[in-house]
Amino acid sequence: MNRFFATIRFLTILPLPGTAGTGELDLAGSLPFFPAAGLLLGGLAAALGWGLLQIFPPLLVCALLVVIFIAFSGGLHIDGLSDTADGLLSSRSRERMLEIMRDSHVGALGVAAIACVLLVKFAALASLRDADLLRAAFLTPLAGRCAMVWQITLLPYVREKGLGAVFSRSRSYGAAVWSGVVLVLTGWLLLGEIGFLIGSLSLALTLFLAVWFHRKIGGATGDTYGATCEIAELAPALVLAALPFSGAR
Repeated sequence: MNRFFATIRFLTILPLPGTAGTGELDLAGSLPFFPAAGLLLGGLAAALGWGLLQIFPPLLVCALLVVIFIAFSGGLHIDGLSDTADGLLSSRSRERMLEIMRDSHVGALGVAAIACVLLVKFAALASLRDADLLRAAFLTPLAGRCAMVWQITLLPYVREKGLGAVFSRSRSYGAAVWSGVVLVLTGWLLLGEIGFLIGSLSLALTLFLAVWFHRKIGGATGDTYGATCEIAELAPALVLAALPFSGAR
């Protein structure tokens, strides 16, 4: 149970009483619980989305859901996206890229990356009917947290210190397989074959990013984990938005 609490403390801003899950060993063994955190946040997002739809027009609800997704992690993952873009898109040496990613200042490339991801996420959500909007709201946090497990498993951690080093030492392919099964099975239960497509796109985006990160810096950092989460979160709404135009629905 401590490992589940460690997952919630690390991935969310949800308050937990006491000190359960605050130890390094608890955090190191928390990877199999990332999907559980995604399901919890997804259920919360869908419930909030449903409640907001009773009060506000759908377009405003979509904007509020994007804000809610950011708030779930206290902005940690969107900050990772910004730092990753500033570093890896800078066309500098590997060492300089890592220095830029460590810098707390936000550059133009980081701002552009945040704007692009949030714009696409909002536009994709805004194109959905209410029922699909709530399904996307449920699957979005799950896709992001499962993608983080995949990247932690696939890539070595390139810094000597940091929370990412804790995960890197305890990574296992079992956790990655489990995360993929949870995402695909949950998507299947909600959307049938479309859920499988959502899982496939999430994995494809994660693999693409993993290859790119490996070419640029030889592995992953805590910032690239956050960037992967943000980009993988695009998959549910993108798939659901594309299907009516592809003739699949």
